[in-house]
Amino acid sequence: MSRYINPLTDFGFKKLFGEEVNKMLLIDFLNHLLPYHHHITDLTYMRHEKLGSTPVDRKVVYDLYCQNDKGERFIVELQKARQEFFVDRSLYYSTFAIQEQAQAGKWDFKLSPVYVVAVLDFNMELENRYLTSEALLTKTEPYYHWVRLVDEVGRVIYQKLHYIFIELPKFIKQEDELQTARDKWLYVLRHLALLQDRPLALQDHIYRRVLRLPR
Repeated sequence: MSRYINPLTDFGFKKLFGEEVNKMLLIDFLNHLLPYHHHITDLTYMRHEKLGSTPVDRKVVYDLYCQNDKGERFIVELQKARQEFFVDRSLYYSTFAIQEQAQAGKWDFKLSPVYVVAVLDFNMELENRYLTSEALLTKTEPYYHWVRLVDEVGRVIYQKLHYIFIELPKFIKQEDELQTARDKWLYVLRHLALLQDRPLALQDHIYRRVLRLPR
């Protein structure tokens, strides 16, 4: 019988990251997925259901939807089952976080950044033929994808729309190979439900809190 919560279930994921009392866990997780200059100090949970523009339009329901003190929006999703057009779905979800920023009357169209973070319990079918040979040679984290709008030579042309996809099945590091906080968080997500004892690599206070969560 599992001793710890299973973060790869809807209940476990929202228990881990979706409750006000555990907000620091979500902040720490996101901060170690993003480069430092995207650092988050606080988050406010927001309504996770977004309605379409008209009564007949399709609505979306996020797993988690948050905003920080700068107005930046974070959509955080767990996807267990393979979905053929998951990237399309992620793009569609992000449009609601963009459209809700529209202001009536005179508006200069300035937007706050939107981040979509997706934890996938399956492998995406990425087409490597679209990568340069240099990208294929230097890709050291095949489970982590940070997607932005870039031009044909890889220059970022828009800094306010980010998609991060984590392919958990490709994260195969063992406990003695965990070097970064990102490594530790992904190890927690993939292995927590199988653990019987607290690993030596997870002694930091943030992971001790995770290991104390009720099942």
